[in-house]
Amino acid sequence: MESPAPNTEVRLAVAQCFRTLTTSTDNKDIIAALQTLHSYLDEGPDSRTTLPQRAEFRRAHFTRSLQFLVSNIQADWLHGLTAAQRTELWDGLFLKGPPEQALLVLMEGIGELRPSTNLDHLVSITERFLQTGRLAELLWSYCQGAGPSDSPQLRETLLGRIVALPDLTANRLHPNNKPLFLPQQYYPLLATEMLTALERTCQALKDGTDCSLTFVAQTLGKVCIQGHSGQVLAVMAPRLSVCTCSDMVWQRVCWKLLENVPQRWLESVLTGLVQAVSGPDALGRIIGNLVLKNRKAQYVITHKLLLLQYKYETQVLRIILGYLSTDRERRPLLIQVLRTVSQAWANPSAVKHTPIEQQLYVSKALLLSVSLLKDSELQELRSDLLQCMLGGMQSHLDSSVVRIRHMGMVVGECLSSRMDISGTKLKFEYDQDEETQELLSLMTPSTGDEAEAEPVIGVDSTRETNETPTPSPQNESSQNKPGSDLDSDDELTPYDMSGDQEISKASPPRYLRDCLETLISSEDSVRVELSLRVAEGLVRKNVFAAREISVQLAKVLLHMEDKYSIKGFLSLRQATMVAVTVTDCIPVTQYLTTEFYSLNYSLRQRLDILEVLAMAAQELSKPITEKRDPSVGIVASTDLTPYPGDNPVHWRQEVEKRIQSKTKRLRKGATQPPAKATPNRYAPVAGHFFFPLLRNYDKPQVTFDLLGSDQLVLGRLIHTLGLLMHLAVNAPIAAQMGRALLDFVWAVRYHADQMVRRGVLFAVCSVFLSINSQNLLVELSDQLFETRTWLADVAEGDPDADCRNLAVQSLVLLDKSLKKQLQDQQALGLES
Repeated sequence: MESPAPNTEVRLAVAQCFRTLTTSTDNKDIIAALQTLHSYLDEGPDSRTTLPQRAEFRRAHFTRSLQFLVSNIQADWLHGLTAAQRTELWDGLFLKGPPEQALLVLMEGIGELRPSTNLDHLVSITERFLQTGRLAELLWSYCQGAGPSDSPQLRETLLGRIVALPDLTANRLHPNNKPLFLPQQYYPLLATEMLTALERTCQALKDGTDCSLTFVAQTLGKVCIQGHSGQVLAVMAPRLSVCTCSDMVWQRVCWKLLENVPQRWLESVLTGLVQAVSGPDALGRIIGNLVLKNRKAQYVITHKLLLLQYKYETQVLRIILGYLSTDRERRPLLIQVLRTVSQAWANPSAVKHTPIEQQLYVSKALLLSVSLLKDSELQELRSDLLQCMLGGMQSHLDSSVVRIRHMGMVVGECLSSRMDISGTKLKFEYDQDEETQELLSLMTPSTGDEAEAEPVIGVDSTRETNETPTPSPQNESSQNKPGSDLDSDDELTPYDMSGDQEISKASPPRYLRDCLETLISSEDSVRVELSLRVAEGLVRKNVFAAREISVQLAKVLLHMEDKYSIKGFLSLRQATMVAVTVTDCIPVTQYLTTEFYSLNYSLRQRLDILEVLAMAAQELSKPITEKRDPSVGIVASTDLTPYPGDNPVHWRQEVEKRIQSKTKRLRKGATQPPAKATPNRYAPVAGHFFFPLLRNYDKPQVTFDLLGSDQLVLGRLIHTLGLLMHLAVNAPIAAQMGRALLDFVWAVRYHADQMVRRGVLFAVCSVFLSINSQNLLVELSDQLFETRTWLADVAEGDPDADCRNLAVQSLVLLDKSLKKQLQDQQALGLES
């Protein structure tokens, strides 16, 4: 009689085990049935089953057996087993067979069971599954090609369970999740298991066995695309870098691993890898010439990470460009990158419409690319770099943003120094800060991974040198003098005369007209300086005299130049002009606002006019809390501060303060009378400050084009108008000013310069802050809808972060005002 086929025999035996576990109450039968199932998983010479039987059980019956055990997890026979028997016979089935099937059944069971001891039991088995290296067994089974001939759907499900295990367990176990299932522990564990599978693959290849890395590559790609590349590659990249240093098999395994990553996930893997490796050499050993074989990899490395994304550190740029430059076959891509980056840096539209952070990132990429060029390559690209330098510098220097101008200066200096055009090098004057120093340092490329990790010794040594105290001349002389030739006069200590001041022969003018005459006609630098220092105090002390010559004095100060290099010249001149404007408001503001649009004025003078008007309006809008001492201006201008003890009331105030601070009161009422109401001096004259500045903005003059090339003045003008609008809060003329300001800025709301757009948004904010909700809805109802739509577009799509923030603030203010007005109207309706 022939024996049955292995598949039939195994099927009958498994069915008999299920019947026994379902119907039997004898503990010995239960243990025997579980041992029978175990026998199909045991391997070795002592196994009671044959190899075909074990293969058939794994293929067709293992998953069904585990599902049967999970569905009967509440059965009486399971609870009749001892803890040791349960661990060996019941839990052991999940830890012996094919790991992919066990993982799927465990995750399915965790997803279906409700919180209970049974769920805790499955969770503990899953923990042991991860702790005993079963994930590495799972990955290695696919590397051997011994994994099941699964369908794409089954493989996608398995990948999803492996990668999303922390999310799945968190959804079911929260807040009783296990620490091993948390992302900060699970993903480093998964990375370690992948490294174990790769290590076994390398050993198998050395032994002459073929392997496949497709499943491991898919796992790596899916982990990275779901946002965990940092945690996984922080473990894998250092290990791969070390293993590929001297082992060519490891290099080939890494190259094949990256080649097998699916295209849709390759970008996330490369992006995480360039941030995790230590340097360009390590990146080259791990990915090889992937950029030459894979179009997606080439696009990510040579274009997207350099021109479209700008959130990465400078080290990432060093690694990418260094990787392109370290191999002869990859160097043509470095030339291609340099051409693309130089065009992007020199593009005038990009300078105007891209964020400053992105422009800084492109500038760094340009300088690093140039620093990596050989002399022969530099000669080949000389014309392209020269065109980039000239056009790009012009675009950057025309910007109204100081950081962008500094960027253009530094890059221009570095390019001219590298190209050495006719032996001449560009040199600009700008303030050295961390940003400019970093750009300058990029022209000295670091070599190798080790050099990048070393600290900069030069900085520390320079700091130590600067912090070393220099010996005083007295100490030096005492150390150098021979003791036998000492003379008594040499031992006298000289007086410290560093704080002495030279007594001036001239005296400051005491009358405002004398001061004006000196500023107009005198060529004596001492007299001019003294007159300028006391001018503000004389204006504020002699109000009637100041009003007689206010316009003439403002004219002289506006045209005055610092011919004698007076210390604090600009602040002294500005303070006096502000004092004149505040003292005789209407005539001086008429003069200044008229001269703002006149011919033959420099941009600096026009900016001075705007600053004076803004500061004068701020001073006028402040309440008068105390009478101004006529001598305050003179005292302040001569930098003299009275000693506190000279005030006879000073000691009484100090005693009173101490008593108040030491006294405890159970209930404290108002200790000071309320502030007295004072008139707003700015409100009656706000129109004289505001409306003349809107008079001729659209008429280009010979030396002044507000809507053309002079965007710096346009941005400052809009900021000033917004400030004047804000200071006019609750003034009767505020609604009229708001309507005029919105009409003015509406024409330039999409200006290319970001400073102008910031000014427009600041002005809109000022309108919403200065006009109450009722007047806002009544006076500007026809403009509010379009303004709100425009603000929403800016908040979403403007390239400048400050513009987006201002747009959001404006939207909040507008919605708040409209909501308040609607609530007031509803309240009035209910009362009526």
